[in-house]
Amino acid sequence: MNPFKSSLYWRLLVWFCVVNLLVLVLGGFLTRRFIEYTTAVEIDWSALAQSADAAYEQGGVAGLGDWSIRQRHDGVQATLYQDGQPLHPIRLPPSIMQSLPAMLAADRDVVLRPWRGGGVYVAVQPVTGADGRLRQLVAVSRSHTRLRPQTREKILLGVQLLLSLLFIGLVGWRVARSVAKPVQALRDATRRMTAGELSARVNHPGGGRRDELAQLAGDFDAMAERIEALVTHDRRVLQDLSHELRSPLARLHLILDLAQRSDAPTEAGRYFLQAEHEIVRLDRMASEMLALSRLEGGLPGMEREWVDLPELVRECIHRAELEADARHVRLRLATDAPAAVSGSAMLLERALDNLLANAIKFSPEGGDVELGVHPQAGHVVLSVRDYGPGVPDDELASLFRPFFRGSNAARADGHGLGLAIVQRVAKVHGGHVVAANAAGGGLEVRLELPMANTDDEA
Repeated sequence: MNPFKSSLYWRLLVWFCVVNLLVLVLGGFLTRRFIEYTTAVEIDWSALAQSADAAYEQGGVAGLGDWSIRQRHDGVQATLYQDGQPLHPIRLPPSIMQSLPAMLAADRDVVLRPWRGGGVYVAVQPVTGADGRLRQLVAVSRSHTRLRPQTREKILLGVQLLLSLLFIGLVGWRVARSVAKPVQALRDATRRMTAGELSARVNHPGGGRRDELAQLAGDFDAMAERIEALVTHDRRVLQDLSHELRSPLARLHLILDLAQRSDAPTEAGRYFLQAEHEIVRLDRMASEMLALSRLEGGLPGMEREWVDLPELVRECIHRAELEADARHVRLRLATDAPAAVSGSAMLLERALDNLLANAIKFSPEGGDVELGVHPQAGHVVLSVRDYGPGVPDDELASLFRPFFRGSNAARADGHGLGLAIVQRVAKVHGGHVVAANAAGGGLEVRLELPMANTDDEA
């Protein structure tokens, strides 16, 4: 599986990027605020005054303005005063502005004090410039200390680490919860199936999600549905077979009991002949049930080949001629063009044998059975029509049901499996079969199959 096409992969990647972006943005913001309000080393006001005077002498008012902006980033509002006037204006609280002239006139080397309990420090530091003129640094800070670069890096790293742990924990919990929920549903459904509850389903937990876990849940439900259908089918086949085998086995038991009691060899031989006939019927029934079970199971390993349908029909007619001659029934084939299908020749042959056997059984003596193979718009239609009694209209829908025997079934032997096998063969080959009473009497069964293309032939 390509991870770059995985929706779950992209979901985790996006969350990871979002977390890192939040850590970077919030970490920088909180670190700056932290630097403004917490410190580790006291500010050297004398050095700060010398720095301001150097910036002014080198760049004038503009240079002093750039210097003042840099100090503001460190949480200090500072400028130089000369002759009682600011060389570069800064914002000062009104209460400080009122007291500033007195502090400037005091002409002290350093004035540093908390301002009226507000946590604000005001510094007035005289400095003599290279031009010999006296200037005074006026600085306002919420702290009397400034952070070292090494300490700033440690604080920034610590804040980002804490934020990373916080966001990774929150996002990890959410992602883990979204992953654990469908996994738990899969686990519960698996346990229920293991306990024998074949109707257990996951039912796609997670709402409208379409990631790999949702696909896995869908595949599990499809698998569970298939297993339930197969097990149910096998149980039904076993029940039907056990029910249908009771009568032949009971007759066989009675025949053998009568043969044992008989003293005449001729009479015993007749009983043994009847027993042999019942054994043949049992073998045919078991064989047909096995074929039906394999077809309903889906034939996962069926190999397809190119089958010449008219030629296959001719072979089936040749095998059925002996039975047809015994009833004086004529078999007629009409085909007007080559026709080939892709599939299993053995299964198609079995379906044709069942259709022919039914048509011959229900045909009157001296009657006809008409077969036709005709290509029609990408399909091949195989029709088998007899001139027997037909089927009541209300029984046509049940004709392909396993073990169904209509009101006319008393006219011939059978187990009601032949047409059911025909329908399963048609379904496996991508076709379908229908039965209808033909005009003029009799039943016509039409088997429609997709025609083989050149790729199938190759």
